[in-house]
Amino acid sequence: MFIADLRKDFYQQLIGKRILVLVNYDLDAICTSKILQALFRCDNVIYSIVPIMGLTGMRRAYNEHKGDVRYVLLVNCGGCIDIVDVLQPEQDVVFFICDSHRPYDVCNVYSDGQVRILGEMNSSENIPAFDDIFQDSDNESNDEDDAGYDDDNAGSDSDEGTKPNGGGNNRIQRIEQRLLRRRERKAWQERRITLMFEYSQYAYYGPSSALSIFELAWRMSKDSLDLLWWAIVGVTEQKLLGKVESSSYTLLIEKIQSHVSRLTNKASDQAIQTSVKIVFESDLQLALFRHWSVLDSLRYSYYPACRLKLWTHRGDKQMNELLVDMGLPLVQAKQTFNAMDLVLRKEFYEKIEKFASKYNMPDVTYASFVLQYGYRNRYSAADYVYSMLAILESVRQDRLPEACFLQSMDALSRAKKAILDEGIEMCKTLLTTIFKQVQTCLELHQIRSAGPFLYLVLQEEVSFFSCPYGLMLLARFLLRAHVAVSRNRRAQELPLIAVAPIDLQSGISLLAGVPPACEDSRHFFAKAFEEAGNRSGAIISQDFFETAVIQIKQSDCTKFLDALTVMLS
Repeated sequence: MFIADLRKDFYQQLIGKRILVLVNYDLDAICTSKILQALFRCDNVIYSIVPIMGLTGMRRAYNEHKGDVRYVLLVNCGGCIDIVDVLQPEQDVVFFICDSHRPYDVCNVYSDGQVRILGEMNSSENIPAFDDIFQDSDNESNDEDDAGYDDDNAGSDSDEGTKPNGGGNNRIQRIEQRLLRRRERKAWQERRITLMFEYSQYAYYGPSSALSIFELAWRMSKDSLDLLWWAIVGVTEQKLLGKVESSSYTLLIEKIQSHVSRLTNKASDQAIQTSVKIVFESDLQLALFRHWSVLDSLRYSYYPACRLKLWTHRGDKQMNELLVDMGLPLVQAKQTFNAMDLVLRKEFYEKIEKFASKYNMPDVTYASFVLQYGYRNRYSAADYVYSMLAILESVRQDRLPEACFLQSMDALSRAKKAILDEGIEMCKTLLTTIFKQVQTCLELHQIRSAGPFLYLVLQEEVSFFSCPYGLMLLARFLLRAHVAVSRNRRAQELPLIAVAPIDLQSGISLLAGVPPACEDSRHFFAKAFEEAGNRSGAIISQDFFETAVIQIKQSDCTKFLDALTVMLS
């Protein structure tokens, strides 16, 4: 069931209770949990935050903590599965779901109160009506009861030979009614299958969970610039990773801008001397350029790299021509942005916007926000996203995902700026590795066409691509790079599936799909992967909450891709 009044039906229910918070391993969820922590501390709510990476982690975490909790909050997880069926909780356990993944599982939507989804039902999500997908079990047993009744009375009806129009007519009427009910139920079942397929065939994302929880804090008059900044980072993550459309992002930015103005004016009215300031301004699709050199940021950011084809000699020449047009000497472009001449830094935005159309980069700018605190600290929301992504992806044998999760959460704190800067340096290495891998794949023609989709199978184990985010970033960059150089007009209409080994000894690979470059963020991979696995007999694990990512046995990749090809052809 949906709960629209989050203050009354969600937050006030938790005060004085112990709550278990299960948080998915993604940036928006981390920002959400950071906001929740601030709220819980205000009201002395006892809570436990447990990061989880998939269904297996969810079951394990719930089973470890279920003894002493009656309220469970699921952040960016649990909305798309039948949570009661998966966790088998006691009747008095209540689940609150704050999940940006769509579509919701209909059992959660129509729960009688044990499962409560934060927010209002959105008509644009086309959730089927209750009567169209659920049928009273009493009606299903009527035919069986009628059949048994007919059998019991068949003998008595045949004995009444003196009443030709008596019991015989009643029996015929009952048979006709039973056949009619069966036809109606069959038609209902066929309609239900169609409705459920149309509702669940595509996976996509709703609004940021961090922004939803921030608006709860605003309604309770407990919001602040820090909480707003964390919400902005959650929204920006959805933008940079292609989870939401540009139009949806623009609408959210307008809403956030009103919050920025309100909190800034509030601080001024109360004469609060604060060094923290959030500024609305256009940002560039150049990753980490404030903390990198202009040359490296241009080369290793997917947007300018794909537009200028920077992995080619001609693209490299074009980039140098762009720098000449901008009046930016190569010596300056190779320096860290903050070390450039002040005049060149001030003119950089204006110059790159001026020549963007000439060099086929019309969308090089987008609306965003910048956080300023102290005298020298200035970070864009994108800087936070890239830094936290790199920290999340830094899982190694001696570094567990839980440690990466907590360090990524710490990067949001202004008092722990060193962690944020460390993540930025790690992200430079990540982006450089992705670009070099893209260049290698294009030069060796490793992207193959299976007909209805493109695919890439990496043979070497690379630590950066052994986690979902890293592989998704590679696949997204690679697809757009391939479209930029391909002579096939259909290339932009095809999705890409990338496979990378994550454990060569046990023969396990990670497989991720990205939708076509010409389409929106909706994808059909969840259903397609499940069906291809069933048809091919391949051993796959759909354990991630990101349904476009699965684990697969390396030896089963070929037959899995073959089955997927046949199915989508």
